Amino acid sequence: MPNNHQLFESLHADYYPMVYQMCKGFVKGDEDQASDLTQKALINTWRSLSKFKGASSYKTWIYRITVNTCLKYLRDNKSRNQTTIDEDIQIPDTETSQNETHQELYQAIGKLGEVDRLIIMMVLDELEYEEIASVIGISESNLRVKIHRIKKKLKTILSNE
Repeated sequence: MPNNHQLFESLHADYYPMVYQMCKGFVKGDEDQASDLTQKALINTWRSLSKFKGASSYKTWIYRITVNTCLKYLRDNKSRNQTTIDEDIQIPDTETSQNETHQELYQAIGKLGEVDRLIIMMVLDELEYEEIASVIGISESNLRVKIHRIKKKLKTILSNE
């Protein structure tokens, strides 16, 4: 059985990209903020490692820690984030490169509510609906309804920009 340090190194290697992608979605594509937030989520994972009971997979557990870290970050920085959203709306899109298309998507996701943002980021990360429902704490059928509504909201946001 690996010690906590070895286990954390393995988890870090396996799940860093997933955590980073989730954090990036929460901060509307800002790579510097996503990097900082990823580091906080992984520090929280390290601190909680001894509390892992095995009731879920490491992936689901790390997702939950990442979600909680992101939600805390959003609550702590709410007024600053609202200024950022206003600034983002004023930026004209002149090119249609893939990177800018991703940026538009992250900005649109950033306009969703916190839970909707979390759900769509997990969908984009191709998690199974069963796993997403477990992380969120709702039934799979309720999750499917929420995903349908979130996709409609995103289409509306993207078509109005």
